[in-house]
Amino acid sequence: MEATGGLLRLAPNWVPRSFLQPGLRIKLHPDDTYAFGLERGGIDERWFGSTTEAANDGREPDEGLSYVVHDGTRLLLRDVVAELGADVVGASIWSTYGRWPVYSKFFDNMGPIPHHMHQNDEQAALVGLEGKPEAYYFPPQHNNVGNNFPYTFMGFEPGTTREDVRRCIADWHRGDNRILELSKAYKLQVGTGWLIPPCVLHAPGSLCTYEPQWGSDVFGMYQNLVEGRAVPRSLLVKDMPADRHDDVEFILDQLDWERNLDPNFKDRHYLEPVVHSRSEAHADRWIVYGTVAGRQRFSARELTVQPGASVTITDPGASSLIVVQGSGRVNGLALDCPKLIRFHELTQDEVFVTDIAARAGLRFENDSETEELVILRYFGPDVHDDLPAVGDHHQD
Repeated sequence: MEATGGLLRLAPNWVPRSFLQPGLRIKLHPDDTYAFGLERGGIDERWFGSTTEAANDGREPDEGLSYVVHDGTRLLLRDVVAELGADVVGASIWSTYGRWPVYSKFFDNMGPIPHHMHQNDEQAALVGLEGKPEAYYFPPQHNNVGNNFPYTFMGFEPGTTREDVRRCIADWHRGDNRILELSKAYKLQVGTGWLIPPCVLHAPGSLCTYEPQWGSDVFGMYQNLVEGRAVPRSLLVKDMPADRHDDVEFILDQLDWERNLDPNFKDRHYLEPVVHSRSEAHADRWIVYGTVAGRQRFSARELTVQPGASVTITDPGASSLIVVQGSGRVNGLALDCPKLIRFHELTQDEVFVTDIAARAGLRFENDSETEELVILRYFGPDVHDDLPAVGDHHQD
């Protein structure tokens, strides 16, 4: 902390998923796609500033947890937060949660993934976990190609009945349960995003996605067949009480029916960037904003610094940043966006900005004379007094 003025260099944090096919756009060397072993599945996620463990079967003990690196030493960010508390995450977050309760990731797949939901806090508490709202932003730098299906199904078409969905659950082992026939697909646009509350079904498409979210890995998969690949029923009920796994009514009650059937779904969940500050040297734009059930759970901004320019940014709370384009420095600490990363390689593209550093101000410098420096950073809960609401991009 003293050596960097409150900045913590983080090592890349790779996460595999056994039931998905990697999209190969997160700059991991292709020889390392299956670095965890073929049976664990390919690496299609990189997690940022995470103190949350990945809920994978057969996982490594530290899977999903970010490491701080300094002078050849590696230590868990989770342990740093536990040791230094409010100096790292801020007094309000520390007193309320006693941890860094959010994280973000690159989520990168070749095709679509199953129609699924994330439980809310009350539902997840039944199995000793926390609920998970999340948000999406599709960075241009990681989406030079859209891969197989850049469309996301969300919710249900108005008029869908409980009986329609009950049949999908009952038909799990009889071939395609055809739940997507009850939903609507939205074509994904690079440079935009979505806010997804708990209990809302969504089948993310094949754009590489930056995903700020609550620090939980709960979900239930409601689709049983994706691109010819079977989805185990265990992934439907993995975060439901064991005595309710065959209770179809309980499974249906996990869904927020009002939100899933909302005829104005896009108006209440779609995000476009909103300018926070701008000068000749920079542009700082909100890319994730809005509240979930009236609560500010997380947010994110995209900072662009022009070639050869510098800017000082002061934030009201801690953040975790990832460089997606260019090179430069933050408070003198080197920043560089790599073109290719080996599995065990340390990079200079990821930094945790402690609360102390954020409030003191961050001096960003772009060392290039030709290329923009572009940085994504996400924040924890209840940090901002000026957070836009969903739909505010129409006024920008």
